[in-house]
Amino acid sequence: MARRLVNRQDVIIGRHALRAFLDVPEGAAGLVIFAHGSGSGRHSPRNHYVAEGLHRAHFATLLIDLLTPREELDRRNVFDVRLLAGRLREAADWTQTIKPLAKLPLGYFGASTGAAAALIAASMPDDRAAAVVSRGGRPDLAGEAALGRVHAPTLLIVGSLDHDVLGLNRDAQSSMSAPAELVVVPGASHLFEEPGTLDQVIALATRWFSSHLKGKTP
Repeated sequence: MARRLVNRQDVIIGRHALRAFLDVPEGAAGLVIFAHGSGSGRHSPRNHYVAEGLHRAHFATLLIDLLTPREELDRRNVFDVRLLAGRLREAADWTQTIKPLAKLPLGYFGASTGAAAALIAASMPDDRAAAVVSRGGRPDLAGEAALGRVHAPTLLIVGSLDHDVLGLNRDAQSSMSAPAELVVVPGASHLFEEPGTLDQVIALATRWFSSHLKGKTP
């Protein structure tokens, strides 16, 4: 791998040979690993759109398939948030072996069930994530015990039209001991398909990661 990482690279990660897209802009101030929701992966157009917004704010991104193609055939794996959390930690550990990435402060961006995986990963001993952002997430699936062990400041973004998930996020927020902010995006549904709503997600995520990653050392 090149000593200096610029633009998109296809990378293979860890002992499970997980496929990922890595983008490291010049002067990167931090690294954000994306944990996709059920049935989604590194090709997710919504997460690519959010990642591009983070690049403009000088954040590197890693969009990773947390399951192998064979594992994806078993739908139980897609919803196994603890399995996904373990893979997310595998990716985080991998970044420590890559010199240009190891010095960057780390954050997680989780969507749908991927948010639960991100929070479980952040609750693990010695996890180095300094911030977590959830978009339309299911943090409740992480469980109260894991939520209570998360130390990274967490931003929960939910659409105002996503009524059931909004309630679940409020409950999850109350279970967290780490700083946790809940932001409701007006007129947004679960997938943030409405015009302008995903741009609001980018602005919120950029603010959160800028506050909690920039200027920090891993």
